[in-house]
Amino acid sequence: MQALGVDIGGSGIKAAPVDVAAGKLLAERLKVETPQPSIPEAVAGVVAELTRSFSWSGPVGITFPGVVVDGTTRTAANVDQAWIGLDARTLLAQAIGLRVSMINDADAAGMAEMEFGAGRGVTGTVLMLTLGTGIGSALFTDGTLVPNTEFGHVQVHGTDAEKRASDHARERHGLSWEKWAARVDEYLQHMEALLSPQLIIIGGGVSRKSDKFVPLLTGVRASIVTAALHNDAGIVGAAMHAFPD
Repeated sequence: MQALGVDIGGSGIKAAPVDVAAGKLLAERLKVETPQPSIPEAVAGVVAELTRSFSWSGPVGITFPGVVVDGTTRTAANVDQAWIGLDARTLLAQAIGLRVSMINDADAAGMAEMEFGAGRGVTGTVLMLTLGTGIGSALFTDGTLVPNTEFGHVQVHGTDAEKRASDHARERHGLSWEKWAARVDEYLQHMEALLSPQLIIIGGGVSRKSDKFVPLLTGVRASIVTAALHNDAGIVGAAMHAFPD
């Protein structure tokens, strides 16, 4: 039960072999900046490079920052528009010469957190949000994933929430942690009004700095916790997806 997990993001592509039964990385992860422009062929080349770096020959699970249906990428908010409508699973499988599975990036992170992390054993409605280049979302009801929710594109003040409340937005606008947390809090209030989750899990790269902003998120009734696997959750979830039930 080992697979290579590859997590494609708008700014970086990360990979590591994973013990799927334990939810643990088997080697230090490697990260390469996402090519710019992030056209499919260029990204596929990086995925192939990372696969070779681990001398990997087994199953590979790959995440994508957008809607993924049967290996086809349907949206591409933070990567090149050439991904839209592409049979990405076939492209990536040909690039690396191995069997490939594909899943939305936040869905993968959520799967890992529900199995091994902050959502383990939690029933009811759980919302996982990854705050990074954009905002990814994964929704679970009694442990069952509702795929491809893409709640980062919910409108807040007439614009996509991720344009205001992603970690990229914090950096781009030079926001203090307090001002950014207020934007995140406002977004969480929108999500609570829509979904009434019992638990909200905050992941993505910024989750490693959760002490700077999570205590400031006081506008919702739901419990808010930090992802236990932090930014490795996508890699673990990608590898898990390589072993479908």
